[in-house]
Amino acid sequence: MKQFAQPIRFGIATSGCLIAYFLILSLFNLHTNIFFSLFNGIITAGGIYEAIKAFKLKHPDSFDYGKGFTAGLITGFVATFAFTIFFALYSTEVNVLFLEELSTVWFKDYKSFEGIVFFTVAVMGFATTVVLTLSFMQLFKTSRNLKRKLVNNT
Repeated sequence: MKQFAQPIRFGIATSGCLIAYFLILSLFNLHTNIFFSLFNGIITAGGIYEAIKAFKLKHPDSFDYGKGFTAGLITGFVATFAFTIFFALYSTEVNVLFLEELSTVWFKDYKSFEGIVFFTVAVMGFATTVVLTLSFMQLFKTSRNLKRKLVNNT
């Protein structure tokens, strides 16, 4: 459990950034424009990258692909889960007209829309997490080609 503390902290920090970005957009009434949510991927990417990098720096001797991948997934999943909870609370308790505004832009049937939105927010976050973690681990993994060259040269 101790090894998961750092990725959980990065996930909480990433979700804080996602929430702050959403609230800034809502100040300018831009939070209903779905194209601004593309920046969520950049925020999530920064959090996952920094989490894997910090994990590798903290555990240089025992770092491998599986541990780095786990650190990235935990970071992204915690961030996505926390942001989805915030999004659900915001749209049902803080700004009850938000989903109605969003539905006029994207959907016509508001009654079946609420659950779909929350599910979509969660799935988009989880999918982004997996893709970004796989991508970043290509940067952080140890090359096996380098090990083969060192063994063959000695």
